[in-house]
Amino acid sequence: MEILDLYDRERIRTDKTYERGTAQPKGFYRLVVHVCIFNSRGKLLIQQRTYNKKMPGLWDVTCGGAVSTGETSSVAASRELFEELGVAINFKDIRPSLTVNFAHGFDDFYILHKDIDTDNLVLQEEEVKDAMWESLEGILKLRRAGKFVAYKESFIKFLFELSKDNRYVEI
Repeated sequence: MEILDLYDRERIRTDKTYERGTAQPKGFYRLVVHVCIFNSRGKLLIQQRTYNKKMPGLWDVTCGGAVSTGETSSVAASRELFEELGVAINFKDIRPSLTVNFAHGFDDFYILHKDIDTDNLVLQEEEVKDAMWESLEGILKLRRAGKFVAYKESFIKFLFELSKDNRYVEI
């Protein structure tokens, strides 16, 4: 059972929580994190979701998940990255590169640069089937074939553009 904090529309954590998988109370919002790791060749580390998850078998950004009760966005990003891929990065001094508001909450996206050997990844069996480095063109091809999570193509291109900005964190 995963318990999640609820936030108000200004992104202030309230004293209310709810159980993941149940109906989210109206008028409250949840917080979700996504990590996008780009390598020195400009490719994005992507993962394939297992077939027992929502959006089964689709490829997605490096990692992501809900922020659990008591966590900050950065703590959740670190936890999710380690749980899903076995990559340990301390996000203590790393802020999200952007936040996307959606109907039920806030999506924090962290854009990082790090060369990682995919042979050294430790995939979380319950959630991750595979992982690989992919170019923008390759991801758009997967997306058009219905094999990548249905982010808008313009948003995927935007993530790649942001990754070229030297203000983002190199680990």
